[in-house]
Amino acid sequence: MRKLQVEELGRLSVEAYRTAPKLPLRLALDEVRSRYNVGSLLRSADAFRVEKVYLGGFTPAPPHPEIHRSALGAEDSVAWEKVPVLPPLLLQLKKEGWYLLAVEHTDQSHSLWQYRWPQKPLVLILGNELSGISEAVLAVCHEAIEIPQFGTKHSLNVAVAGGIVLYEAARILTGEGPFHTASGLKAPDVPPAPEGPSPQ
Repeated sequence: MRKLQVEELGRLSVEAYRTAPKLPLRLALDEVRSRYNVGSLLRSADAFRVEKVYLGGFTPAPPHPEIHRSALGAEDSVAWEKVPVLPPLLLQLKKEGWYLLAVEHTDQSHSLWQYRWPQKPLVLILGNELSGISEAVLAVCHEAIEIPQFGTKHSLNVAVAGGIVLYEAARILTGEGPFHTASGLKAPDVPPAPEGPSPQ
């Protein structure tokens, strides 16, 4: 086994990324306070070809050194928009056919492990590090999902939770489903490992 060099990963340039096809997937941040979390979520959005990220309420926006430090330049590749008041925008997206999916603990939330993903373009919504998604934003969402946990804490860091849910959404959307052709994307092939001695 040999670790690949960056040049071998075949990643896009920023310019190529901007014009490349994206998944029918957007991300909305509701009052996320940490610039490091914003940067980390922009980096995850870049990894999974998210179409756009909405920075709602007091969520900080680029440019800022702390965002850049965790985004590693993804703030330049991913389309983002600062939205002072999030609910009106979400209502407009809802009218346009986007399915609004909150990542939140509610009395009707679905486990991520058993969730039946809608065959519609998705907006994943993440909330504040302490208070979660506001009631005003939650009121306009179609459904909520939560990540199963087994420890003492009631939640994950918002950037960690966002990465998990974005991964799962991208896995579904790049599979043999209704968006397989529409998005022009499929899961990247991983070259087979070379044969060698069996591990002892």
